[in-house]
Amino acid sequence: MSVTSQAYLNTRITAMSTSLLDREQLRELGRCSMDELAARFQLQPLLDEQLGKRAKGRAVEQSLIQVLLAELTLLIRPMNPREQDLLLAWGRKAALFNLKTLIRGKLFQLDQAEIRDHLYDLPDNVCLASHQELFRAESVLEVLRTLEQGPHRLIARQAREVYAQKHDLFALEAAIDQRYYAELIHQAMQFQDDSAHPLRQLLGAMLDAINLLWLLRFRFSYRLSPSETFFQLVPSPKLLHRDRLLQLANLDTFERVLEALPAPLNSLLAGSANLIDVQRRIGAYQSERARRILASSHSGTARALAYLVLRESDLQRLFALIQGRLLGLSQELVEEGMELAQSNHPIDGMDAVA
Repeated sequence: MSVTSQAYLNTRITAMSTSLLDREQLRELGRCSMDELAARFQLQPLLDEQLGKRAKGRAVEQSLIQVLLAELTLLIRPMNPREQDLLLAWGRKAALFNLKTLIRGKLFQLDQAEIRDHLYDLPDNVCLASHQELFRAESVLEVLRTLEQGPHRLIARQAREVYAQKHDLFALEAAIDQRYYAELIHQAMQFQDDSAHPLRQLLGAMLDAINLLWLLRFRFSYRLSPSETFFQLVPSPKLLHRDRLLQLANLDTFERVLEALPAPLNSLLAGSANLIDVQRRIGAYQSERARRILASSHSGTARALAYLVLRESDLQRLFALIQGRLLGLSQELVEEGMELAQSNHPIDGMDAVA
């Protein structure tokens, strides 16, 4: 990226970052009425009395995804092709939601109209191949073969190979997620300039969080064996590298895994009672790392990705608030969904770990 483009991008990121929400602002949103939320975030479906609760929730979710992807498109304009590819690879996880919807639809022989109603409308730079081609596919394997012709070819190929062997929905979706993160890390590791270190820090923290949640869920909720669990994971360039994941996967209790984590994760997660508690704390850890990179990095690429990670988290919390309201949940449950419960292990001031 040229010096001029870098300066332009960093200026734009700084301006856009003023829209990010801190904990107190999120709590303030929790006290807003639905009309106030609709006006503030331009969510007109909330005001449409002809829509049922489910349709409103779906329309709001679609609107928030479009906001995030529109900002991604804006941020990549001054970037060179390699930098654009990395951010687009991150954004393509929205298309993977559509892929999983199509796969379930084919498996359970759902009506095409029903499948279409559950697909997100995505911009061309992150969407799947033509929906019409995918709808015409007669099987899951044909859907995946069709996708092998486009930008999702690596994901589609691995998913097709796994499904051909196991014909299992869980294994198929796990393979899709695994290949998505593996490809993201692979692209980040190609950077050798000033972006290399902050990108590895940012995506390393993201993969540390993902790996830990997957490991705990696969081992102790789904009761997979250590070897089955390990082969679902994607080694991180930061804390949870291959050897450490192998060690953790072989431990036999939830508590022993948490105790064996490297610093600062072991102290951060000490006393976590369940997976939800771990998810809240590790999510806060990941967000803090992203905020540090956004605030202090000189790399426009790393700052742009850090901004998008934080913006996505804010929009997910906003959706949790709106969905909770639509379902008539208590304020306590809504705040839990927004991950606003107070942590006993604050991460502010923790030293970063290489």
